[in-house]
Amino acid sequence: MGSQRFANETGIKKSDWYGKYWATWGDAVKEAGFEPNVFVTAVDIRLLIRKFIEFIREIGRFPTHGELRLKTFNDKTFPAHSTFDARMGKKKYEKAKIIVEYCEKQKEFSDVINICQPLCSIINKSENGEIEEQVDDFGFVYLMKSGRHYKIGRSNSADRREYELKILLPEKVKLIHKIRTDDPVGIESYWHKRFEDKRKSGEWFELTGPDVKAFKRRKFM
Repeated sequence: MGSQRFANETGIKKSDWYGKYWATWGDAVKEAGFEPNVFVTAVDIRLLIRKFIEFIREIGRFPTHGELRLKTFNDKTFPAHSTFDARMGKKKYEKAKIIVEYCEKQKEFSDVINICQPLCSIINKSENGEIEEQVDDFGFVYLMKSGRHYKIGRSNSADRREYELKILLPEKVKLIHKIRTDDPVGIESYWHKRFEDKRKSGEWFELTGPDVKAFKRRKFM
């Protein structure tokens, strides 16, 4: 029981005991003969991704929220759907993008990429068939480097994507440049087409110095 629930059920507020009888709620719980609550540590995002991948392979498609809830109910080792939402995004395309980026560097996940890749558009159909709105009016098209390859992608927060990729990828990731735009889908597509002959896999390219300079000249598109 937490201190708020205790107050609701007994009428004894925190101000009645805090700093008078106990310094923390945990001290009060211990004195009553119970063990205080242990805070649950954040789940490693790589473990979440592997669990999601295993479930995709189990059912042969990208799961709905209902299927994730049912899986959690039947398998106590499977994370809650809310954990996936908190760490990987609430939208299908957000989760799909993270999974594809994780799988692109590992050959054994080509089947999962084939399932997730079509869902990576920022405009995607919801479970009831309606079209979801684009997340932000403005976003960024970014250029990041990992090893000798460059990634061109889009996000409403390029700095957050850099942090997420640092967790996902084995090699160091560095944000080289970001272009602010009111059309992240179109501008990302422009750069992908411009460097199409240098594409290695997905959103990864083998660019030259002049290519990088051309990208960095743009601050807004």
